[in-house]
Amino acid sequence: MPFVDTSVDTTLHVIATFVMVGTIAALAYGFWKIHELPINKAHREQHQQLGLITILTWIGFIWHWVWVLAVCVAFVDSEKALRRVRDIWREKEPPHPTEDNKHA
Repeated sequence: MPFVDTSVDTTLHVIATFVMVGTIAALAYGFWKIHELPINKAHREQHQQLGLITILTWIGFIWHWVWVLAVCVAFVDSEKALRRVRDIWREKEPPHPTEDNKHA
């Protein structure tokens, strides 16, 4: 065996250890950055529900579906969505199809 019980064997083990630890650290850092995405978006947009988004993001480390909820809350403009729902609710009758919109 060419590298057994030599300094090259030890050097290769040390290099492999650094590569493995570096890979695990890079994966953990990437996971952290992706996981913090809703909080960063909420800070940037000065979101009114910053506390809720932060808590949902932290709970999302345990239950991942909660993190998806945090992303939805952070990226949806709640004021615009509520205005749209209000306008739909107040609409008395549905719009009538015109000749241009009719699908035969």
